[in-house]
Amino acid sequence: MYTQKIRPAAVAGMFYPSHPATLEEMFSDWMAEGPTLTPEELAHLKAVIVPHAGYVYSGEVAAKAYEQLSTLKDQIDTVVIFGPAHRFYFEGIATISAEAVETPLGELPVDTQLRNELVGMFDKVGFSDEVNVPEHSIEVQFPFIKKVLPDVKVLPLLIGDVDTETVAQVMETLWHRPRTLIVISSDLSHYHPYAEAKEIDEQTAEWIEHRQPEKLNGERACGYKGIQGILSLPEKFNIKRLDFKNSGDTAGDKDRVVGYGAWAIIEEV
Repeated sequence: MYTQKIRPAAVAGMFYPSHPATLEEMFSDWMAEGPTLTPEELAHLKAVIVPHAGYVYSGEVAAKAYEQLSTLKDQIDTVVIFGPAHRFYFEGIATISAEAVETPLGELPVDTQLRNELVGMFDKVGFSDEVNVPEHSIEVQFPFIKKVLPDVKVLPLLIGDVDTETVAQVMETLWHRPRTLIVISSDLSHYHPYAEAKEIDEQTAEWIEHRQPEKLNGERACGYKGIQGILSLPEKFNIKRLDFKNSGDTAGDKDRVVGYGAWAIIEEV
C-alpha cells in the first residue's frame, strides 16, 4: 500500500497538461456550451461513459459528458470511476488505499467510507496500489471531475479479470446510493483505418444504445467490462449519445485511429 496518503499523478504532462492554466484553457474551450441535457434528464443522470486517451485525442469527447455535470455541484457527493487495467494482469476489481488523489487543479478526497464498504461487501473487490499507481484510464478523469465538481469525493475502481456479473453487482449497489455518480472509462476500437473504424464504432455504439452488452468485447471497447456491467443492470434507463469521434477527427492521422464516445445514462422515472 501507499506510504503516503495521496495518490500522485502518474501521467500528468503526458496524457494531459500538468500546468493548471493550460488545463483551465482547454476546459474553457471544450465546455463553453454547458449542459445539453434537459433539467429533468440531469436530475436523473446516473452514469456517464467517457474515453481515456490523451486529452489532445479524446479530451474534447470526454468534455461533452463532463460539461453535463457543471450544474450538479449540489447534487453529487461521490463519483465512482470504473476503468480497465492496461499495465497489469490481476483478478477482480482493485481500489487504492490513499485518502486523496492528486490533480494539477488540486486534490480530490477519496470516499474511504464507501471504499471500505464495497471491499467488505464483495470478495472480488480489494486493495492494490501497485496496479493503480501507473494506470491512466482512471487518472485522466480526475482533472475533469475536479473542474466540474470541485468538492466531491472520488472512488477509483480498476477492473481486472473479473466476471461481468460482479461488475454489475457493484454498480447496482452504487446505482441505489443517493448522490453518487458512476463514470465508466473506455475507448472504442483501436488502430483501424479511419473509414473502417467509423463503421466498427458505429456498430458498437448501436449495441450500447440498444443495451446489447453480450456483443461487446475487448476489440470493440477496452473498457467493455464496465460498459457491460452498467448495461446489464435491471433498472430502466435511457442512453443518450453526447459525442462520437476518433483520433482521425481530432489530433491524429487517419491511417490507424482510436475511437471515442461519450454517453449519458439517465434513469427512467
